[in-house]
Amino acid sequence: MLNTENITGLVLAGGLGSRMGGVDKGLQNHRGMPLALHALLRLGPQVGSMMVNANRNLGAYESMGVPVWPDTVADHPGPLAGFLTGLERCETDWLVTVPCDSPNFPLDLVARLAAAVVEEDADLAMAATMEPDEQGQLQLQRHPVFCLMKAATMESLVVFLQSGRRKIDAWAQSQRCATVVFDDAQAFVNANTLAELQGLQAH
Repeated sequence: MLNTENITGLVLAGGLGSRMGGVDKGLQNHRGMPLALHALLRLGPQVGSMMVNANRNLGAYESMGVPVWPDTVADHPGPLAGFLTGLERCETDWLVTVPCDSPNFPLDLVARLAAAVVEEDADLAMAATMEPDEQGQLQLQRHPVFCLMKAATMESLVVFLQSGRRKIDAWAQSQRCATVVFDDAQAFVNANTLAELQGLQAH
């Protein structure tokens, strides 16, 4: 079993928020607190240390009490830039990432991802759920931004990003990747739009 103290938690809040009108998603109010703070409070008990990846309003994120690091890769290449930023700053053997806009992720997220990497001798583990497709058939839906990874995967990620590729799934396929299926699909619902944020608040 992985020791929790050997896992750093990273909240990904570096996106452009384009589907929410360009607002800083992690700072949007959800039940009286910024979304990113919900993520920090939920992830904190599951890991040894914490940090945030953000690219604007850094002071607002710093007020949440953890180190804040902007992307080290230019042009907002997406969540993998956040992964790389976390891996570069990580002082533990493992890094786990969660997005800032899914405030209800499982309280046993890290424990189950950690169990999977040990059991399968994997380099990383991703969360997944079974979701109905258009025909109502259940199919596996990965949630790649909920990812536990070895710090040692950084080198391969640098090479991947330098090649111009951006998809988390494509990078994960180049690693030994475990998939952990969670029962509660609602736990991974995220707010990409203001309407979805209002829906989360009603949930």
